[in-house]
Amino acid sequence: MKFSLPRERFLAQLGVAVRGVSTRSAIQTLSGVLVSAHDGVVELQATDMELGVRVRIDAPAEREGTALLPGRLLLDVVRSLPGEELSVEARGAEGDVEVASGPASFHLRTLPPEDFPTLPDPGGEVVKLSSAAFSETVGRVARAASRDETRPHLTGVLVSASERQLRMVATDSYRLSVKETTLENALEGSIEANVPARALQEVTRIAAATGAEEVGVTTRQNQVVFEVGSVVLSSRLVEGRFPNYKQLLPDTFEHELRVDGAELLAVVRRVSLLAQKNAPLRMAFREGELEVSARTPDVGEARETLPIAFQGEALEIGFNPDFVRDGLEAAGSDDLVLKLISPLRPGLIESGSDGDGFLYLVMPIRLNV
Repeated sequence: MKFSLPRERFLAQLGVAVRGVSTRSAIQTLSGVLVSAHDGVVELQATDMELGVRVRIDAPAEREGTALLPGRLLLDVVRSLPGEELSVEARGAEGDVEVASGPASFHLRTLPPEDFPTLPDPGGEVVKLSSAAFSETVGRVARAASRDETRPHLTGVLVSASERQLRMVATDSYRLSVKETTLENALEGSIEANVPARALQEVTRIAAATGAEEVGVTTRQNQVVFEVGSVVLSSRLVEGRFPNYKQLLPDTFEHELRVDGAELLAVVRRVSLLAQKNAPLRMAFREGELEVSARTPDVGEARETLPIAFQGEALEIGFNPDFVRDGLEAAGSDDLVLKLISPLRPGLIESGSDGDGFLYLVMPIRLNV
């Protein structure tokens, strides 16, 4: 194998591929990037067995071939090289690969390629989504997915798409985030899959880095494959049944309050500085005002009030400060509606803009007086 191409071009694509490299597996092969040159294309592949990344670069090769190289080390080497042009050559007799640019050259020992898994091709029915709509929807819900591997069915995002509707839902059982996005064009085909949040976030990063306008999605029995420009990302689907999230949403609320989302977010961010060591963020609703407060023993306390159109019997409710902040940030709107029932029932943050289709349900924390 031997090929040459601009260093910055190779570096950009290698940076994408390395996102799939395993950093924890005992299998040495999974720490590598498989570099191959064939049919006028240089292809980079990496996987940690959960996520796989394939990147294609149009570049003619002087000699075709394949080599498995340590992924992170290769990235550091290419990043450090001084020249504008890069050459990569596998040296069979020496059992290494020469990476050279300008006056610098590195010889990297290869990894055994025999155990490197075969990554799936897209194939099948490809549903094409606007990358802008896809990325925005992921960004609004993914943070609500669970990171607890003991409850794997909650680590994913339920992705549904058909006709002109894209919906994503995520929950960690303490909060629930739903975003419905109306698409400009009707889809050819449909999607219904519980996709790992990490995979969706990687797709949005790739779309932003490559400037791709579309994301192609193919679902199979236990896998999902995304096509983003010259990048193919594959992932296992999450096992287990996603909860029926509609049953988690209360039918009615006692209070519906319109608020300035940016103003409330600023207050929550400030007061949360004193909500340490699992201390709750307290929200006390009284006639015409909301007081947001937090207190951490031996650290200090903070409180701030803002006007709000609240009427009726006073209500004080406590929340995890990070969850409230996440919900307000994900809402991304100055026009929000807070919906409340009682101090022991969940609260809802909903976009007040017609057609935005965002809601965020968060469970309360029982307050000690």
